[in-house]
Amino acid sequence: MTMEKTRSGTALLDRTFRISLLLKGLDGVLELIGGFLLLVVTPAQIGEVGRFLTQHELAQDPRDLVANSLLHLTSNLSGSASLFGAVYLLLHGVVKIVLVWAVLKEKLWAYPWMIAFLLVFIAYQLYRISVSITWGMVLLTAFDIFIVWITWREYRIRRSQRSAPKDDVGAPPSSR
Repeated sequence: MTMEKTRSGTALLDRTFRISLLLKGLDGVLELIGGFLLLVVTPAQIGEVGRFLTQHELAQDPRDLVANSLLHLTSNLSGSASLFGAVYLLLHGVVKIVLVWAVLKEKLWAYPWMIAFLLVFIAYQLYRISVSITWGMVLLTAFDIFIVWITWREYRIRRSQRSAPKDDVGAPPSSR
């Protein structure tokens, strides 16, 4: 493999890493918004929104899987489930945003925390897949596994760059 191919492959992985992190950060922002909405909107209001969003589709096809699932999800939401969801989304969103920000700023401490955070959720997602497999959960888990791998790769690169001696042009070896 030539040096040029290696550089372009590394540049592509670096770009992919940044884009993946930005997607995770955006996901964190959406989780914060969702958590906040769950705090201020009552379960009854959520049920009304669910009925409004699905009424047209269910009028056309009363057996529509997505519309029926959304209607079932929004109509059976209790106050305690709504509060749990809000707290979960708010905490998860804040942690995700902080870790993504710190990794983008190349804070070495954040890489292992990001990996550990994602591994916990991957374990939970694998449990959910074992109970009831959905393509969405499978794709999310695959994306998170990819993020763990690429974060580990970046962490190793950053750690080795920080531990490598700096080469000051023209400086004697003792002053490096």
